[in-house]
Amino acid sequence: QERLVESGGGLVQPGGSLRLSCAASGFSYMDNYVIGWFRQAPGKEREGISCVSSYDRSTYYADSVKGRFTISRDIAQNTVNLQMDSLRPEDTAVYFCAAEIGRNTVHGSLCLIPTYYDVWGRGTQVTVSS
Repeated sequence: QERLVESGGGLVQPGGSLRLSCAASGFSYMDNYVIGWFRQAPGKEREGISCVSSYDRSTYYADSVKGRFTISRDIAQNTVNLQMDSLRPEDTAVYFCAAEIGRNTVHGSLCLIPTYYDVWGRGTQVTVSS
């Protein structure tokens, strides 16, 4: 059974950095999938922020994080990482990773839509505060 587990969240000061990891298990080596990172702040809707394809490594970023966050795949560790730099208080949220199984490339902003995703992790809290 496919499973995703996020790690790396915590408390950081504005301007600081964090690196989130999404560990995937139970996926078939023949599966193509897109991994997306989402976040949800209290009282707000879940927001897609970045995604990467397992097949062609295509990526996409929301405008809110472009130039500050970097998504990458570590094939050896079977993880997808999200390097978050220049963090702002408005980045405070629970961060989730999710997998859309069967898709082999990123189709632009479509990959930021939560309803396309089949498997979700439980999330990790990121708090940006002085």
